Amino acid sequence: MEALDGDRLDTARRIFRAYDIRGISPDDIDEFVAFRVGLAFGTAIGKGRRVIVGRDVRVSSPRLARELIKGILKTGVDVVDIGVVPTPVLYYTVFNWKADGGIAVSASHNPPEWNGFKIVGRGGAVFAKGMGLDSIQKLYESGKFAVASEGKREDASEKAIEDYKEGISERVSISGKLMVGIDPGNGAYAELASGMLKALGAEVVSINDVRDGRFPSRSPEPKASNIEELRKLVLRDHLDVGVAFDGDGDRALFVDDKGEVLEGDIIIALLAMMTLKKGEKVVYEVSCSKSIEDVVKERGGIPVLSRVGHSYIFQKMASEGARMGGEISGHLYFSEMGNFDDGFYAAAKLMGALSSSGKSLSALLSGIPRYGRDVIEIESSDRAKFEVVERVKEKYNGSAAKVIDIDGVKVISSGGWFLVRASNTSPKIKIVVEAESKDRLEALRKEALDAVHG
Repeated sequence: MEALDGDRLDTARRIFRAYDIRGISPDDIDEFVAFRVGLAFGTAIGKGRRVIVGRDVRVSSPRLARELIKGILKTGVDVVDIGVVPTPVLYYTVFNWKADGGIAVSASHNPPEWNGFKIVGRGGAVFAKGMGLDSIQKLYESGKFAVASEGKREDASEKAIEDYKEGISERVSISGKLMVGIDPGNGAYAELASGMLKALGAEVVSINDVRDGRFPSRSPEPKASNIEELRKLVLRDHLDVGVAFDGDGDRALFVDDKGEVLEGDIIIALLAMMTLKKGEKVVYEVSCSKSIEDVVKERGGIPVLSRVGHSYIFQKMASEGARMGGEISGHLYFSEMGNFDDGFYAAAKLMGALSSSGKSLSALLSGIPRYGRDVIEIESSDRAKFEVVERVKEKYNGSAAKVIDIDGVKVISSGGWFLVRASNTSPKIKIVVEAESKDRLEALRKEALDAVHG
């Protein structure tokens, strides 16, 4: 097949991102792209291998999955099609069935008109820039595909779901009466999560619990600003906890019994407080709260810092032998689930710990140190955002402050810290500030902005 040139090459360089392949469909991601991604992935995996393909609920996903599978089969690779599933189910299936890799057709939390491909290898190892995705992109652009005799295709959607349910039930149980509210947001966990939680022993009230790839109820990305309906449900029905999932189910956002919205880092700190054993490691990314470090050390555990992003957390979890990991965005990772990020398993695990504690979620949270926080996003070109980060790094090189530069620049000083990093998914500079007091928060915020603006 011919190499790409012109507009198709420009599109390829736009849709291959830090962690996955993603763009607007059909403008950027169409059947041509899906078929070619299948050819590239199949070539990279190798003839005779066996891979899993699943998809989310987006309107464009069925036709993209169909062409993707055609491309993979052309390379002599066998495909197990597990149909419409949350992305964590695909991860778990690749891991549990010992497949040679897998692809989820999904744009995760992006708006409904987006779509894309999340790629994993054997054992669930994530493909990202610098971790195999570059090779896929090179094959995609060059057209040097290893076309072979047709691979075999198998349908196994029911078995994949049942195996996942069994895996959850083996690891989690909910004791006593626990009343839960869930908001799948019409995404991949709609019509699935409520039944699984009931099977574990919870009483469940659900909203937006019908799969609809147009996402009519709210954005596929759950935020404090768009899960007000869930928050009101928790307060109105006096529920113990609420959870909202993103479009493909690999992220979760929680609401406590008093209506406070809890981000991923606080949930990891809470789970560490309730379940961590001495000597166990917890991985967290650079923008997470110091609350994690405080709790993990208090429990005799070992906090491990990582770059932001699924692939980096997964890799760090594996290399460190960590028990759990998390990102502030709500990606929560667990070693017993193959180091994958799984919004449902995170929710189930929290509910299991909560049900056996005899306390309310808000009461448990009172045992976690909490700090003031501010997040600022500044529009910037993809080129300029990295130049800004380098300039800030040079400014603090040799300063009295502690500087961590594994992902952007994190400046730690008395009473708090700030982070300046280039977004991996959009043309933005992200600033995160955390401090022990309001005055210190404002001072660090000003210092960070001054450093960015030069």
